[in-house]
Amino acid sequence: METTPLNRTTEPGETTPLGRAAAAEFAPTTTYLNTASAGLLPRRTVAAVTDLARANAEGGPVGAGDFEVVDAARAGFARLAGVGADRVAVGSSVAVHVGLIAASLPAYAEVLCPEGEFSSLVAPFAHRRDLRVSYAPLAELAGAVRPTTALVALSAVQSSDGRVADLTAVRAAATAYGARVLLDTTQSAGWLAVDAGEFDYTVTGGFKFLLCPRGASFLTVTEQAQESLKPIHVGWVAAEDTENSTYGPIDRLALSARRFDSAPAFLSYYGAERSLALLAEIGADALYAHATSLAARFRAGLARLGHPTVPGESAIVAVPGLGKRQAELSRAGISVSDRAGNLRAAFHLYNTEADVDRALDVLG
Repeated sequence: METTPLNRTTEPGETTPLGRAAAAEFAPTTTYLNTASAGLLPRRTVAAVTDLARANAEGGPVGAGDFEVVDAARAGFARLAGVGADRVAVGSSVAVHVGLIAASLPAYAEVLCPEGEFSSLVAPFAHRRDLRVSYAPLAELAGAVRPTTALVALSAVQSSDGRVADLTAVRAAATAYGARVLLDTTQSAGWLAVDAGEFDYTVTGGFKFLLCPRGASFLTVTEQAQESLKPIHVGWVAAEDTENSTYGPIDRLALSARRFDSAPAFLSYYGAERSLALLAEIGADALYAHATSLAARFRAGLARLGHPTVPGESAIVAVPGLGKRQAELSRAGISVSDRAGNLRAAFHLYNTEADVDRALDVLG
């Protein structure tokens, strides 16, 4: 089928940082529209992981890994999130970070979440039986905050359908009632700029739009909110003086958010440092413009085919009821997801208008 060109510039020419990165760092063998499930690893990231794995196999001087690289990844994420590196803790998954927050709440605290929220954000609260967890439609979440709400936990962008939350309204409602806000930026960090410092806590899995290997995740916490968190999985890496804290009780935890670190998976963080540096070279504005323009092109093409999509300006496009065609697209070499019955496609720096049009050809 032919698609009517949109009045947008979305092909990443090699004269731009985004275009140079797409050409130099990626060579997908499929039409990959599935970053909401997992991002493609840049070549530089693969090289860093491979080099460390080889050093581990050969008994090289690096050993298991270097904490300076982990701190460089921490700093890279901090720049992207708009906070100081002292406000960032590293870990292995979003559920680990959320579990820490859930374990720190007092008994019978009320937690408010959107309906259909991703399980890693909800389950740690729901399975602590002495908490009161309630749910509201995403569009009505701010209005569901009440004087007894202790915490509002939500994603900036919904995993199932790409809807972008009204963070201004949620934050204002929480502030009005003295509630804290936990924001999951796993489906937004890397294409949608969010100031993490505006929220008590943020959690981010690095293996989607941040293009990191699975096993790198980040927690941000404000200084005020840090006071109420219990370092329940504390180890020597969370000590203020790590060199002298390898045996026996830890005399003093790190003064910064590093007190909530869990031992890092070095292979993941060696890759994360490189991926986060790449995104910084491109810039948040360019990433947003490119991804959302391609998503808009896909929505327009789907509308011409008679397939209404979840409205919005997200880099994630969801088509209700069309998830059953995921297998057909896969056979055609097009990678998308079936989520909650939605056909879900996600666009990032390595995608082009040709990718959009190929998916539309198959759906047409």
